[in-house]
Amino acid sequence: MTPRPDLGPKPRLGYAAGGLDRAAERRCDTAALAALAAAPTSRFYLIGDAVALKKVSTGHDPLFDAAEVKRFAGPAEMLFLGLNEGAARFALPLSQAALKRLKAEPGIDLVDLRSIAVRGLVDPQHLAALAAGRALVNWHGRHHFCGNCGAATRVTEGGWRRECSSCNALHFARTDPVVIMLAIAGERCVLGRSHRFQPGMWSCLAGFVEPGETIEEAVRRETREEAGILCGRVVYFASQPWPFPASLMIGCYAQATSREIVIDKTELDDARWFERDEVVLMLAGEHPQRLTAPTPMAIAHHILRAWVDREIGFD
Repeated sequence: MTPRPDLGPKPRLGYAAGGLDRAAERRCDTAALAALAAAPTSRFYLIGDAVALKKVSTGHDPLFDAAEVKRFAGPAEMLFLGLNEGAARFALPLSQAALKRLKAEPGIDLVDLRSIAVRGLVDPQHLAALAAGRALVNWHGRHHFCGNCGAATRVTEGGWRRECSSCNALHFARTDPVVIMLAIAGERCVLGRSHRFQPGMWSCLAGFVEPGETIEEAVRRETREEAGILCGRVVYFASQPWPFPASLMIGCYAQATSREIVIDKTELDDARWFERDEVVLMLAGEHPQRLTAPTPMAIAHHILRAWVDREIGFD
């Protein structure tokens, strides 16, 4: 019997558990936020279509001080992310003009957030704050006007709310819940291929939770709609912020009660059953047909890893 490949220590989940104190009680205190923004220990993440990173001797640093912000970013709405050991952290939206200026700076790299995580360009502690900042920046970019009356809105509560200047409607930064699940039956699981996946990559099925739906119902519905598999028991695994643009991935396992796969070709390019040993080879990068699984930054990798390590299962 061929020995199982060594998958090594379990990796860290991307964009999660950054240790930032969100300090929500400070958001309504305009004077306190202004004082924090001016404090010498405060630092800023510069975020637009890409994230600005300073080139340093150890790699890259995503934090900028107030003088650097004034030089590189110019005027922008400061979004209060929280406190790191008492020091404030803000996100600043980068305009296209600011991105153009930064692109010409020899000591600055502009990198998309997904690549930052996959390539390990910054200390992992920054990823959760960058995810929050990226989601907030995207939300503000889409909500300059009130969805109720169409009037202009203004930023309040440190960037976590916008208020209408006309009808006084309140608009809160939102997160869209998404279920991502592994349907399993004994030693087999169902994986799918999105039309946008790179060749050879397979992953867990996923889909948005609909209004009036529980997580368990969403898991069963999405698995049935995409792959035709019926499921019974559903158990929760873990969750992950996913700032593309602003989702919460809710990882689950589902007990498959049927076996025949019927693919929804509008949703998936393909879907099939995989043996546990085959998934191990995919995670290890040793599959004979060069099939691959998602990288460790994605919760799908961790869902698969826990299953092949037999940490989850159904009797």
